Amino acid sequence: MSTSITVRFVGGLRSTVGKDKIKLNINGERTLRELINMIVERFPETKKTFIDPELGDPRPNALIIVNDREISVLNGLETIIKEGDEVIFVPVSHGG
Repeated sequence: MSTSITVRFVGGLRSTVGKDKIKLNINGERTLRELINMIVERFPETKKTFIDPELGDPRPNALIIVNDREISVLNGLETIIKEGDEVIFVPVSHGG
């Protein structure tokens, strides 16, 4: 069964993807980690701005929100994404 979710991109990620919102069809339920891999596969240019190269993890570079809740209060990258969910990626700027 195909399931539709909404993924929103803010700031520089929106420029990288070329859209502020996409709909993704997933089969059943997926973890957030699986969803991120699908996004990187569909939009390869996001990998360099999205995934921390040392950690292989998007969390240092993006605030990730699922249904209005930051993933640290959910189950992190193992949060289950299902039909009708909305995932928002907000880039985090680091400076020094």
